[in-house]
Amino acid sequence: MFEMVKKDFKLVGLKGSGEFINFGNEVPLLARELLSRSKEIQNRTETEIALFEPKRDADHAIGHYYVGLMVNEKLTEVPSGMDYIETNNSYITTRGNINSLDQLHLNLLKWGNEQGYQRDLDSYIIETYHPIDDGEEVQIYLPIHA
Repeated sequence: MFEMVKKDFKLVGLKGSGEFINFGNEVPLLARELLSRSKEIQNRTETEIALFEPKRDADHAIGHYYVGLMVNEKLTEVPSGMDYIETNNSYITTRGNINSLDQLHLNLLKWGNEQGYQRDLDSYIIETYHPIDDGEEVQIYLPIHA
């Protein structure tokens, strides 16, 4: 199922950067580091979240990302080395099994194009992660111009 939503995210996370092609390996490693420090984050939820700089074109090889935990309210104190981020955008979104992540992204892009949505390449792509009985689901939020 695909839909357009306007959504607000609040999170505390660690910043990483590297080649887009390596994000699949680097992001989970940074997420493990973050989870090992999760007790330092006030007002945290159990929801893991990642923000990705969009790849603008074929020449755009290096990007940055954040891995974090969503928080219930704005924080005044953030743990050392972490950042507090708040976003509020319009997104097209879908959810499915994490093992189908690439296909979910492709299907969402295709649907967005068919619906005439324009991607916002200046805002973060967001993924939230949700444990299920036999693995994990991911919810993808692609920013669009409203």
